[in-house]
Amino acid sequence: MTLYSCSECKQVYPITATRWKCECGGLLNLLQTESNTPYDNWTSQQSIWRYVSSMAGKEYLSGWRSITLGEGQTPLLELNESDPNTLVKLDFMMPTLSFKDRGAAVLVTLAKQLGVNKVIADSSGNAGTAIAAYSAKAGIECDVYVSADTSPNKLAQIKAHGATIKSVKGTREDVATAAQFAVKEEQVFYASHVYNPYFYEGTKTYAFEVYEQLGKAPNTVLIPVGNGTLLLGAYYGFRELLEAKKIEYMPKIIAIQAENCSPIAKAFEGQDFKEKPFVNEGTLAEGIAIASPARSKQIVEAIRETEGTFITVSEDEILEAREILAVKGFYVEITSAVNYAGYMKYANSRDEVIVIPLCGAGIKSPT
Repeated sequence: MTLYSCSECKQVYPITATRWKCECGGLLNLLQTESNTPYDNWTSQQSIWRYVSSMAGKEYLSGWRSITLGEGQTPLLELNESDPNTLVKLDFMMPTLSFKDRGAAVLVTLAKQLGVNKVIADSSGNAGTAIAAYSAKAGIECDVYVSADTSPNKLAQIKAHGATIKSVKGTREDVATAAQFAVKEEQVFYASHVYNPYFYEGTKTYAFEVYEQLGKAPNTVLIPVGNGTLLLGAYYGFRELLEAKKIEYMPKIIAIQAENCSPIAKAFEGQDFKEKPFVNEGTLAEGIAIASPARSKQIVEAIRETEGTFITVSEDEILEAREILAVKGFYVEITSAVNYAGYMKYANSRDEVIVIPLCGAGIKSPT
């Protein structure tokens, strides 16, 4: 049996369509009263659903076959022939062209099984696109709240999947507030890639795939951080593999943020924003332009536990990294170039096996 459990007060709740946070305001995690299936029971499916037996709350995911678009099992390639230990994982080769499909497929599967007729999501673009696409497959009505400054290409994707776009003037936090207000007013399913812990059951498959493709754990993973959905998913996945004794060590997590919007990097350094909130100074990396990440505490804890650190990159470094990747054949959106910009500043050792996700396709960006 699986329940929601508050990360703050530990109150538990049944899995229902309208529950997305604790009464105390705390974030929800998944609590299982029975252990998961052993990690040697994966299926032959060529998608993230190969790992469904290792997903928490899998009793709510039995209908995945009617939702899947073939997400997952993305290539893992050497970045340079001269450096075989640095690899890129091409998560932009997903059905909606970003890694967010991993979590969206799981979240919409949950919604479908709960009998949901409508979902509301908020997004900087990619998560909204993914939720819109899988909702379309599921026959579920979908409203996506976005910033008025969202890339037109991402808006076109969302609209193409039949979702209703709700444009909000203001910050990314204003967008989330508007969506949450609508969720409360309409009493519908909040398809949040930040608040709903089922989303992380999808993103943790990133770690499972890397493990299988390498045949071991990498030494280091570089991951961009906005709301931390990929970072936390990777952390949970590798931690579970370690606990199952499938890997011998926990990879070090290096988190990358844009200098102009780096609240978690500052929190990692010990800054406290309770009295003076962090201000987003503006970055081209719209996908990680989050001034107040809801799960920042969990992100910092994950990085400390893996003995990782933060790297921040400038706007010029991000654009330079994108150009370099394009010359190598990888055309990624501006946000995704943050990863390679961080890698160029990272002092790796010769034998260190590093995996870098290329999270979103270049055609998502306006230029």
